[in-house]
Amino acid sequence: MDRALLMALVIAFMLLLLGLMALGWRGRKRRQAALPLPRRLEGETGENLFETDSFYVATTAAGQPLERIAVGGLGFRARAAVVVAERGVVLALRGGHPLWIPSQEIVGTDRATWTIDRVVEPDGLVLLAWNLVDDAGETTRVDSYLRFDAPSEATAFIAAVERLLDQEPTPSAQGGIA
Repeated sequence: MDRALLMALVIAFMLLLLGLMALGWRGRKRRQAALPLPRRLEGETGENLFETDSFYVATTAAGQPLERIAVGGLGFRARAAVVVAERGVVLALRGGHPLWIPSQEIVGTDRATWTIDRVVEPDGLVLLAWNLVDDAGETTRVDSYLRFDAPSEATAFIAAVERLLDQEPTPSAQGGIA
């Protein structure tokens, strides 16, 4: 075979793989279409308890760190402004609308070492467990993973979220992360 034919075969194979990846992503979004969308930030959040920039890694189905949530702007990694305020958590992912997680929908927070396609040093990720809530009050538990630039930021974020949970205990928050 000559080089031009081999190159054409390699390019065709790469295009096939890209097409299959796009079909897989579209299928994931279709399967998750029934999931409630995250709330958008509207109104006052109260006084800020913690604020920094971080790296948003992923949101997955609760307890399933390989099952990425692809709807509502949660599907892609991005730099994010993270704010823990008196009434909840704001995730402002670059290129998207700020997402609002009211304190009553936060389940807990913990450390993690890996999720989907990201493995870091032990406890290098912070997991924020929360509920997506639809209009009928049905909840879907999800885990969002954040990577902070400094370990002290991760510790401060966890402390601020725990302070929120202590202020406004809910049955799901009292049990911690299941």
